[in-house]
Amino acid sequence: MFKVVKILFFLFPFFGFGQDRVVDSLKVLLKSSKHDITKCNILNKMIEAESNNAIWPNYNQRLKNIAEYNLKIATPNTPLYNTFLSHLAQANNNLGYIENEKGRILTALNYYSKSLQIQERINDKNGIATSLNNIGYIYNTQGNIPKALNYYEKSLAIQEKIGNKNGMAISFNNIGLIYYSQNDMPKALEYYFKSLKIYQSIGSKNNEAPILNNIALVYSVQKNVIKALEYYNKSVNIATETGNKNLIAISGNNIGNIYKLNGNTLKALEYYTKSLKIFVEEGNKNGIAHSLICIGDNYLIQKKYDEALDYCNKSIKLSKKLGIIERIRSASNSLTKIYKAKNDYKNALLNYELFIQMRDSLSNQETKKASIKSQLKYEYEKKAAADSVRVAEEKKLTTVKLKQEKTQRYYLYGGIGLTVLFGIFMFNRFRVTQKQKNVIEEQKLVVENQKHLVEEKQKEILDSIRYAKRIQKALLPSEKYIERNLKNIS
Repeated sequence: MFKVVKILFFLFPFFGFGQDRVVDSLKVLLKSSKHDITKCNILNKMIEAESNNAIWPNYNQRLKNIAEYNLKIATPNTPLYNTFLSHLAQANNNLGYIENEKGRILTALNYYSKSLQIQERINDKNGIATSLNNIGYIYNTQGNIPKALNYYEKSLAIQEKIGNKNGMAISFNNIGLIYYSQNDMPKALEYYFKSLKIYQSIGSKNNEAPILNNIALVYSVQKNVIKALEYYNKSVNIATETGNKNLIAISGNNIGNIYKLNGNTLKALEYYTKSLKIFVEEGNKNGIAHSLICIGDNYLIQKKYDEALDYCNKSIKLSKKLGIIERIRSASNSLTKIYKAKNDYKNALLNYELFIQMRDSLSNQETKKASIKSQLKYEYEKKAAADSVRVAEEKKLTTVKLKQEKTQRYYLYGGIGLTVLFGIFMFNRFRVTQKQKNVIEEQKLVVENQKHLVEEKQKEILDSIRYAKRIQKALLPSEKYIERNLKNIS
C-alpha cells in the first residue's frame, strides 16, 4: 500500500543543510532580545527553521508561554494585545500538528479550533484559511469527507479572495487528497497539478516535492510505472536538496513498492531499508510501521520466513499501539501467510481472524467512501449545472448590456451630430451677423461723411454771409455819419 503525503500547513517549511547554522544564529538573537514581541518573532523563525520534531516543540511551548503571559497584562483590543493573540493562535496551531502526529486526533482538532477562534477574533484572513485547512485535514483522516471538503473549499475561497497563492496551492492539494481517497484518480491529478503549477510559479520547492510525490502515487495506482518513477525521483531530488528527510523516506517506500511489484526484491529492500533508517532518526512512528511491513512482505516474497516474521511482528505491535487499522490489517495478513508457511496453524488462525476483523472495518469505511463518492459526484454535477445556469445568465446579461451600450453609442453619436449641426448653424448666424454689422458700420461711415460734408458746406455758406455782411457794412455810411451830415445841412 502506497503512502499518501498529507500536507499539513501553517507548519514548517524544510530548510537546507544549513538549517543548524540558521537556528544557532536565531538562538543568539533570542538570548540578546529584551522585548517579548521580538522574542515571539524569533521563536516563530526557529520553529520554521527546525525540522526535528523532537526539538521545535520546545520552542513552540516557550512561544505559547510568552503570549499567554503578555495577554494577562496587556489592555484588551489594543494592537499590542492582538499581536500576542496572533502568536497564541500560531502556537495552538503548532500544538494541533504535534497532537496529530502522536495520533491524538480529537486533541489536535481542539487546538486547531482554538486557533481558528482567535484568528476570527482578530480578523486574520490568512490565519483563518490556514486553520480551516488543518481542521479539514482532521475530518478527512476521520473519514468525514463532506465536512473535510467543506472546510477545504471555505479555505480556498478566502485564499483566492486575498490572493494568497501559497494558500491556494495548499487547498488544491488537500482537495486532491479527498479525490484520491475516493479513488477518483483523474480528479486527484487535476487538483495536484493545479497545486504544483502554483508552487512552481512562486518557486516554493519545499512544497513542490510533496506534490510531486502525490502525483507519482496516482500514477502508481494507475500502474503507469514509468510516470510514477519519474515523479518519485523528481520528488526525492528536491526533498534531498531542501533537507526534507521524512519525504525522502516516504518516496523511498513508494519506489520500493514499484520494484517489489515488478519482481526486483533486492532493489526494493534497498529503498525500504533506507526509508526505515530515516523514519527512526526522525521519530516518525507511522512511517516506521509502514517500512517494517514493507520489509516483512519483501522477505515473505523471497521465502525468508524468519526475517519476514520478525519485521511483521514489530510492525503489528507498533500499529496496534498507534491504532492504525490499515497497518494492522496489512501486518496480520502477512503474518497469516508466514505462520501458515511455517506450519504454525494456531498463530495463522489468530492472525487471520484479526485480518478479517480489520478488513471488515475497512470494508465498512469503503462502503461509506462509496456513498460519499456518490454524494461528491452529485454535488459536483449539481455545482456544474448551477455553473452552467450561472454562465447562461451571465451571457444573457452580457448580451443585454451590449445592446444597452450599442443604444447608448447611437444616442451619443446622435447627440454629437446635433451638436455639430447646431455649431454649424451658430457659426453661420455669426457670419451673417458679422456681415450685417460690417454693412451697418459702412453705412454709419457714409452718413458721418455726408454729415461732415454738410457741416462743411454750411460753414462755407455762413462764412460767405458773414463776409458779404462785412463788405456791406464797409460800403454803407453809418447812421451816426448820416445824422451828423443832416445836422450840418440844416
